[in-house]
Amino acid sequence: MNKYDVIIIGGGVAGLTAALHLAERGRKPLVLEANDHIGGRLAGLPETDIKGRKFPAEHGVHGIWSSYCNLKFMLRRHGVIGQLQTAQDEQWIYRLNTLNLVRRANIGSAIRNSIFPAPFHYLQLFLSPRFWSMLTLQDMLSIFNVWSVISMSIGIDPFMENQPMEGYTFGGALKKWGSSLRSLFFGLTRNGLSTDPDQVPLAGFLGFLRFYTVMRRDAWAFEYLPNGGGEVCEKLAAKIQSLGGQIQLNSRVKRLEKDEAWTVLWEREGVSGVDKAPFVILASDSPGAEAIIKGSFNADDLFFPHGLGHAVIRLWYGKPPRRGPEAGMFSGDFVMHNFFWLHRIYDSYKTWHMETGGACLEVHVYGPPSVLAQPDAALLTNVITDVYRAFPELKGSLIGQLLQRNAGTHTLPAIGARGTHLGIETPWENLFCAGDWVRHETPAFFLERACVTGIEAVNHVLRAKGLAEFPIESYPPPEPLAAWIESLMMRGRKKRRAAGK
Repeated sequence: MNKYDVIIIGGGVAGLTAALHLAERGRKPLVLEANDHIGGRLAGLPETDIKGRKFPAEHGVHGIWSSYCNLKFMLRRHGVIGQLQTAQDEQWIYRLNTLNLVRRANIGSAIRNSIFPAPFHYLQLFLSPRFWSMLTLQDMLSIFNVWSVISMSIGIDPFMENQPMEGYTFGGALKKWGSSLRSLFFGLTRNGLSTDPDQVPLAGFLGFLRFYTVMRRDAWAFEYLPNGGGEVCEKLAAKIQSLGGQIQLNSRVKRLEKDEAWTVLWEREGVSGVDKAPFVILASDSPGAEAIIKGSFNADDLFFPHGLGHAVIRLWYGKPPRRGPEAGMFSGDFVMHNFFWLHRIYDSYKTWHMETGGACLEVHVYGPPSVLAQPDAALLTNVITDVYRAFPELKGSLIGQLLQRNAGTHTLPAIGARGTHLGIETPWENLFCAGDWVRHETPAFFLERACVTGIEAVNHVLRAKGLAEFPIESYPPPEPLAAWIESLMMRGRKKRRAAGK
């Protein structure tokens, strides 16, 4: 049995963030990671061989959004990233099976460079003839319903106000929308939250809109890691180890016990092990955290967000597609939900493209479950067929393919009732949580939320030891008009609540 200053369960972004900040303050953390690689959903994966050429792989392309302030600050402070690849534009590709039509409009740059201030910046789309051509009369008649949902996200902050909105889903809120606008926002939601909109809790969707787009135009802007997430995770791990931290792979935690200190019982390749520490930070994904907590304590009444699985497919072609944005989303009658042209994003793919003229497309499939349940061959065939519907110029040039199924660990954003949804502090002394599933008032999502909660968990440890804490980077405030509308709506709701009492 070994003793450590802090034991961190989980080597994803939250766990690596926590370990790095503890090591910076002279603590000696141990990171226990269940997988054979570090990084969680940001980790790199084994290379793929396409006609004798090796290509790096990962769980899927990750955008580093402009509002990921703490994540970018941490990575730059430690020299993990340099120049990021700025996103140029995103395209909406919409297919209506009944008419066998495929239409497209560029929407990304229009939204972030809109001449209209937030929260009206989506009006810029209506200045595009291509966008108009994708709408129906029903869409125009439902504009009031569209604005009612968007305005709800301005006037309600689910995280700050403790608004779980149990029983309400995003899909249900859009039933009165026109088909094209509903399809557009379904596509945005799938790409942002990685699941079918009918599964998305309304509170999670409103929080998503507030953080990523509705309060600021530039919140829509994002960048790509030039060499993928695997490189980032490896550099973070190397930095942690250089500062005295330890990382132990293939170590699945089975149970926690508490006496004077915490005892962590884990298993690696059928062999059991035990380590002790006065502090534990639980930084695994939500399903993993649920299994550990319920396997250790009487905690059946606690809420844990669902973990989602999805499929990532990469297709290599011997020639490039038509000119257009490097990324975008599919909606309507398509199997897949977004796309990224990797030869325009990642350095290694760019080099291959310059040498051969080839192209590589990555698409993601987020559901529904019946689609993800298809055999690999059927899912690949359906995706390739749909790619040719969107990019017919690529027919006959496919030279390689890879289907990768990601486990159900991607967090479905949801807010459990206060007291049942674990926050950074837990009912158990000196056991803290970190991750994108943790209940916390920060508006952030995914990588940024994992980073923020990792730092906050460390600050609880440092506070107990009398050490200097780490500051949290502030997010840009809402644009003035959006802030004014928000204040009006929140004051109005407050008055109505007071009158009701």
